[in-house]
Amino acid sequence: MPATVIEQLQSDIESRLADAEPGVELLLCELNRGTLRLFIDHSDGVDLDLCERVTRHLRALRETYSIEVSSPGPKRPLTKPDHFRRFVGRRAKIRTRSDHDGRRSFTGELIAADDSGVTIGADGTIVTVTYEDISKSNLVPEVAGPADSDRPGGRAKAAKPGKTTK
Repeated sequence: MPATVIEQLQSDIESRLADAEPGVELLLCELNRGTLRLFIDHSDGVDLDLCERVTRHLRALRETYSIEVSSPGPKRPLTKPDHFRRFVGRRAKIRTRSDHDGRRSFTGELIAADDSGVTIGADGTIVTVTYEDISKSNLVPEVAGPADSDRPGGRAKAAKPGKTTK
């Protein structure tokens, strides 16, 4: 099966960055109306300087596309088997190409991941999805609730203006 334009772009960008910025991982490459959006990660974190360096390394692509480079943020995209394996136990949202019991969107805990697919527990059901069937997936940020304030590092919800909390 021939690679799509986005797959070809992602492969080309990964090759360029492997030589120029070996510690940078390209998480996701999106193309929308001439804008090439890249989500990158690095073990030392992603800052403005790194985003600027990555943009400069892709000078040849800037002739054809407008390029945006950013960190993954709290809704980190999950695009490769290693990403899913790394985040087993965390909450994620997975959207599929085909129906699974009448559904195409699942939000829940990543239970397992191997070379063929990922298993997610969502809404009291457990669903295994092959990577080929995933159209989009990302981590779901953890939201601290009132009970979380008792945990180390936890935060209580902020009170709404004009209201008091007990």
